[in-house]
Amino acid sequence: MKLRSILTAFAVAAAFAGPAVAADVICYNCPPEWADWGTMLKSIKADLGLDVPHDNKNSGQTLSTLIADKANPVADIAYFGVTFGIKAKEAGVVAPYQPANIKDIPAGLKADDGSWFAIHYGTIGFFVNVDALRGVPVPKSWKDLLEPRYQGLVGYLDPTSAAVGYAAATAANLALGGSLDNWRPGIDFFKALKKNRPIVPLQTAYARVLSGEIPIMFDYDFNTMRAKYKDKCNCVFVIPQEGTIVLPYVMSLVKNGPHPANARKVLDYLLSDKGQAIWTNAFLRPIRPAAMPPDVAAKFLPAEEYKRARVIDYAKMEAGQNAFRDLYQKEVR
Repeated sequence: MKLRSILTAFAVAAAFAGPAVAADVICYNCPPEWADWGTMLKSIKADLGLDVPHDNKNSGQTLSTLIADKANPVADIAYFGVTFGIKAKEAGVVAPYQPANIKDIPAGLKADDGSWFAIHYGTIGFFVNVDALRGVPVPKSWKDLLEPRYQGLVGYLDPTSAAVGYAAATAANLALGGSLDNWRPGIDFFKALKKNRPIVPLQTAYARVLSGEIPIMFDYDFNTMRAKYKDKCNCVFVIPQEGTIVLPYVMSLVKNGPHPANARKVLDYLLSDKGQAIWTNAFLRPIRPAAMPPDVAAKFLPAEEYKRARVIDYAKMEAGQNAFRDLYQKEVR
């Protein structure tokens, strides 16, 4: 077949093929393997009759695409780590919306106008593979990790490139007396920790904790719960005695998205009792505590322990990232 005939055949086929996936709502960054979005999207279809295809962007890719498509938006809703939700509002690519039950979200975990609001969160602490400690006690505090007996046993993701790494650095700095304007306590901690030869991967290290290669990892509680209850690891989660922070994940209504009415229905659903409970399948804590199933709550540390985990000014945390990065690269790396 000649080239012209081949191209004509493809053109005719494309004309009748229609879109690859029918969609009532387009969500950016709704990957089925993360946070159990897979179950969530199926539940939305069953309960609302709306098709929401999954999407594997990350927060940074989502924001970049929304900015690129600003004149002609494709997405209706978007999911972000909190600092990217704040940046999306600043970029003017998301719209105000007050979904049902937003009143239950504590201050600091939502924009005043609803242009971003938390749907679930994780807590930073120590993800510990007990068997890999080889008899060394489970650490209880940030300062414990500076003891010589933890040499070679501690890991954290590179805080200059990984979001959870920077979150852990922020948590340590605040817990040890620093602020979002003063990184000195955190930098001094990482300088001291360097003597214990920490392992500092650039990317996710979940499998390396499971294998025992990294016995103690600065990470989220939900990863520890996943390891313990799904991968049957003898793992524990530690909220350091000096304190830590929580990190929320947020949703936004995209400005001028193509399906605004359906989009609002989906956002309402994500904060409903049923929607909130689905996140706990992946051990993410729902932003509305009343939606936490008792059997899942029993798997977490007691509520008294979580009192040491604080909500912070996330916009200020994002703004301070460059200052921390420069100090870390100069004094620690």
